[in-house]
Amino acid sequence: MTIFDEITKNKLSKEFTFQYTKSSGPGGQNVNKVASKVELRFDIKNSEFLTEEQKLILINTHKNQTNIQSEWIITSQETRSQVKNKEIVIEKFFNKIELALQPIIIRKKSKTPKKAIENRLKSKKLNSILKYLRRNIKEM
Repeated sequence: MTIFDEITKNKLSKEFTFQYTKSSGPGGQNVNKVASKVELRFDIKNSEFLTEEQKLILINTHKNQTNIQSEWIITSQETRSQVKNKEIVIEKFFNKIELALQPIIIRKKSKTPKKAIENRLKSKKLNSILKYLRRNIKEM
């Protein structure tokens, strides 16, 4: 189940921009001519779609990918094709947003069952008996 539906994705996609630069990845001689690396830039603070709480969560979870202007930068240079890199970077963007905005489920602590405690104590007792039986007769 995803947080965003298609309408939401369309609204969010209007808020980010792309920059294209020369890639350091595969491409042979062509890599020096074609700008196949894609940078997706999303201004978190000026986003009209996200709430203030969501903005803070995104800024805190992706500190290393944001610049001083709170612009979130995601790059892709995995393929030779600019179009494929653009698709990859958009997919990365929505996956990272979904992961960051998922509600955190706090685990409830449960007591250790009595049977488990009994089994642990039995094994400890057996282990101590075995060690006792290994001792020399002189020590007894």
